[in-house]
Amino acid sequence: MLNIPVISVSEKSLAKAFEAALTGLYEKGMNFKTQYDKEGDPLSIDCTMNITIEEPESEPMIHMAFPGGIEELKEYVLELKGFKDHWVKNMNDPNDTRWEYTYHGRLEKYGIWMEKNEKGSVESGPFKINQIEAVIKKLASQPFTRQAQMITWMPNLDSECYDPPCLQSLWYRMPEDENGVYWLNCNIRFRSNDAWGASFMNMFGFIQFNKEIIAAEIEKRTGKTVRLGRLNWHADSYHIYGKDIQLAREMLFDRIHELRLEERTYNFNNEFIKEMYENAEPRILEKIQEYDLNH
Repeated sequence: MLNIPVISVSEKSLAKAFEAALTGLYEKGMNFKTQYDKEGDPLSIDCTMNITIEEPESEPMIHMAFPGGIEELKEYVLELKGFKDHWVKNMNDPNDTRWEYTYHGRLEKYGIWMEKNEKGSVESGPFKINQIEAVIKKLASQPFTRQAQMITWMPNLDSECYDPPCLQSLWYRMPEDENGVYWLNCNIRFRSNDAWGASFMNMFGFIQFNKEIIAAEIEKRTGKTVRLGRLNWHADSYHIYGKDIQLAREMLFDRIHELRLEERTYNFNNEFIKEMYENAEPRILEKIQEYDLNH
């Protein structure tokens, strides 16, 4: 019998959980081919991963061992808020090479896709469901519901898509403490999650999405305080591509025992980091506008 390893980690903060998941994968994962390998690429390291971030807003939040910077984190959060939803392609135009989807588009306008006709780009599809609004409405009226869920997978498009959505579903429930505070608990499932190249940004982005989009709106509608409870992150395939393994060794695995936690992480609420994060938005908006002009 040959079984794909199932690894579970639980840590207080995002940075600690990310590091524990990466090292668990590196030490206990199995080798696999992928459909994206190029000739000569080493095999990937893969497993099924379950990560629990017990206090998603706690520090340290930022891990240095992710291939990006503070501005990229801000850009991804804006993407999850819908700032790039217009970057999706027209499905009936073979010359359109833009994105197949955005996560925000699938969550806010589930059931539709874009097509091109004599009037330009138009929405097409059998129905359009704003899942974000549905989840907020359900949680605001019934915080203990087990039905507050959003999905991305559209079989009519994704079964034949070269790069279909990795994110599959988000599930929410809100226990209430003795002080009347709601705690927004969330389960997120990915069918495929690039552990080195994307998972930290994914987790950071959805923590901010939950805080700024879901929790903030429930607070407005209920008048109650809503805080982020634990985030459970499940990846059916949590992997490091073979081409990235050497870089991951150099940046993390070969150095982890030489550096203190404070030397491997940042506090997101650090004044300098926070300023970088907030000041990045104008440059990102300019970047989006430049892309729009060229496409």
